[in-house]
Amino acid sequence: MADSLFDWLALLLAKGMGLKGKLKLLQLAPPSVLRRWAIAGDLTGVSTRIQQQLATPDKRAIQQCLDWCESAADRHLVTLTDERYPFALKQITDPPLVLFVEGLLNAINGPGLAVVGSRRASVTTKELTAEWSRQLAAEGWVIVSGLAEGVDACAHRGALEAGLTVAVTGCGLAQCYPKRHYELSQQIRTKGALVSPFPPWEKPKRAYFPQRNRIVSGLSYGTVVMEAGLKSGSLITARLASEQGREVFAVPGSVAHPEAAGCHFLIQQGAKLVTEPVHISEELLPMGQPQAIEAAAVETELPLPKLLDSVGYEATAVDVVVARSDLPVEEVLEQLLMLELEGRVAQVPGGYVRLRGG
Repeated sequence: MADSLFDWLALLLAKGMGLKGKLKLLQLAPPSVLRRWAIAGDLTGVSTRIQQQLATPDKRAIQQCLDWCESAADRHLVTLTDERYPFALKQITDPPLVLFVEGLLNAINGPGLAVVGSRRASVTTKELTAEWSRQLAAEGWVIVSGLAEGVDACAHRGALEAGLTVAVTGCGLAQCYPKRHYELSQQIRTKGALVSPFPPWEKPKRAYFPQRNRIVSGLSYGTVVMEAGLKSGSLITARLASEQGREVFAVPGSVAHPEAAGCHFLIQQGAKLVTEPVHISEELLPMGQPQAIEAAAVETELPLPKLLDSVGYEATAVDVVVARSDLPVEEVLEQLLMLELEGRVAQVPGGYVRLRGG
């Protein structure tokens, strides 16, 4: 039995199990098989409640998702095994099961560059964000952000002047948050894409925004923090980007400006200081040809991210890396050498450590 959208949505909508638990289930079998096992009561290690939800899912909720998708030609449901699923996002340890997409489907495959920052950004930073995003979009980068006030909105608007942009939302796509960005969201829909991991009817919730940030950084080969306070959600995005093995860039500001303190903190932690957009392009791709990123990533991303995730920011013994990565020791040693040459790990007494930004 082929995996259908119905099977995927049944798994997505099952309550009482988080994303990591569902991803572990998918390591056992695809959604259609999981449902068949659940119907037969053979899904061992899974609560009766979850099995019941998979065996007899909420057909009304599933139909609402399907109806949303079918109500417009530019609406799409993209599952984790769909060939249209973004390559960069699929490489993170916890990719969303299903993406709800509205707009140009090719936009979500990048090459993405996240531009994030404070909702209360200064006028100067807002102008700088729009200009940098315009320049980077003109080079071919797809500017990814979160549709929030301040830096996010300026990043989207700047990108729209010259290229593509992707907005990842902290709610379902039948909602718009903040509501004042409805017109902007429709502009993005025509020159980019709106993306959400949540069913269309889901209203914004505080708990959803870290999930949104994880997708913003996951869709991108680098994250640029334009301006941020020490408690800004942008620092969460930057941390997630670093954990995902992506580059983090930070724009310095005045030491007297509290909304620049987050960027200065990131720079102290190893983020790359940038003062103009060319620094970003040069760092991510020396020839400034973002269209080549996907081909390059296919060669280097697998299985290095799995190995990189096995190296901690504290000294990690080689045998621990071998156990975590589940790779042969010869391959681990070879890849550790490659990562060391790339400046992503360093050899220390007791093993290896992962470098900040690596």
